[in-house]
Amino acid sequence: MGLKAGIVGLPNVGKSTLFNAITNSHVEAANYPFATINPNTGVVNVPDERLDFLTDLFKPERKIPATVEFYDIAGLVKGASHGEGLGNQFLSHIRECDAIVEVVRCFNNADIIHVEESVDPIRDIEIINLELVMADLETINKNYEKYEVKSRIAKDKEAILAMSIIRPLKEALEQGKAARSVSLTQEQALYCKNNFHLLTTKPIIYVANVGESDLSKLDNCENYQKVVKYAKEENNEVIPVSCQIEAELSALEPDERKLYLDDLGIKESGLEKVIKATYRLLDLSTFFTVGADECRAWTFKNNMSAPECAGVIHTDFEKGFIKAEVYSYDAIHELGSEAAVKEAGKLRTEGKGYYPKDGDIMFFRFNVTK
Repeated sequence: MGLKAGIVGLPNVGKSTLFNAITNSHVEAANYPFATINPNTGVVNVPDERLDFLTDLFKPERKIPATVEFYDIAGLVKGASHGEGLGNQFLSHIRECDAIVEVVRCFNNADIIHVEESVDPIRDIEIINLELVMADLETINKNYEKYEVKSRIAKDKEAILAMSIIRPLKEALEQGKAARSVSLTQEQALYCKNNFHLLTTKPIIYVANVGESDLSKLDNCENYQKVVKYAKEENNEVIPVSCQIEAELSALEPDERKLYLDDLGIKESGLEKVIKATYRLLDLSTFFTVGADECRAWTFKNNMSAPECAGVIHTDFEKGFIKAEVYSYDAIHELGSEAAVKEAGKLRTEGKGYYPKDGDIMFFRFNVTK
């Protein structure tokens, strides 16, 4: 669906190391600020045990997982909203993303330079978040000048709508709060998204980059616990990751990787958690199509209708949508075959008014006349 998440943070907190591991690519991850200038991009598969099960069951020629696109954006510094450290360029890259993955350094290592000369995760988070807020405040102030007179004197309808959004946003941003903290109606939120392109309306998760020895005893990792407390107050999620361990894991074959994780006493790598959390953060779900030719995971935005989901496969499917034959992943996982699902009456027919759920297995009926 073309949705992308931007990996941000101060210089040298582990962003590029994380990106390398996520995408299994090899971008520069140097020990000095601004090693990354232009954003590196990578499309990654979303780990999904359900697709693995369906592939084992149907034994298709191809297995095609859902994907998410990640951007590795250069490190922001204090003053970025005023152009410090090539800040304007970097902020524009964030603006192009749909969600933000903020990497925060939670480990001490005298050999790795910290741009602020000490490790303090909350200070680092507040530097990044304040720069995003200040950039948004500049945007809102420009729009205030544009719409205020039109709304007050000319009684322009669009200007009145714009000002109903601008005023509460301006107040929140001036207090250092993110725009996402302001409650907007559906109409206001859509107008804000399409016209103001604010950075702090984007959903965010924090990735706490902890030391290798801290990963197995997070309760005792003071810096990680600070990030958890901070994120909880914002109602945001924190994923603990040792970027160094993940870099080592990414270089291994799948069987070796599993053994490594078993040795660490971990069922799922931090990267898998980051990818899945980002998928959820983007408000995405998955439906499946299955058969002898391929088993495929398709990405859709929550609250899309059945015809819209059909359009994810091909625009003709949406235009000529007739109905969808649907059953749940849970049903086939429990019963063991498509035939058993049908026999149990778990296969149903849904029309245009159906809103697919995560894990639906779907077959679309459509007709397009030339």
